[in-house]
Amino acid sequence: MAIKQITVFVENKQGALVAITDALASKNVNIRALSIAETEEFGILRLIVNDESAAEKTLLDEGYLIKVIDVVGVKIGDAPGKLSAALGVLDKAGINMEYLYAFMTRTEKHAYVVLRVEDNAAAEKALEDAGFHLISDADVDKL
Repeated sequence: MAIKQITVFVENKQGALVAITDALASKNVNIRALSIAETEEFGILRLIVNDESAAEKTLLDEGYLIKVIDVVGVKIGDAPGKLSAALGVLDKAGINMEYLYAFMTRTEKHAYVVLRVEDNAAAEKALEDAGFHLISDADVDKL
């Protein structure tokens, strides 16, 4: 039930993110979650979008270097300790997490979190077994 994440390598200069977001907007691609980490010359932009195929084609047509990977999306309660509980499940299962970031959502009761882990299937099973609801591409489309 993994969801698709697009990783874009972006030059660290003024206007670079505007160009990407404008290109996606022009094709009616809506960004549902994002994260950016920068180095001096380049940034790594991670995106979850409502239409991965259109985003991929648009970014490739614009000349961006991208990579599409599967990540785990998990719905957690919006209360202290809920993120820690989800992360504890992965830790107890021996699953290393590489990074995480949150969704922009339209719900007041939950937060949606994107997790990059070593083994998506193992993480999904551990989280589901612990009672967490996983996010699918269909869930992303509804946001």
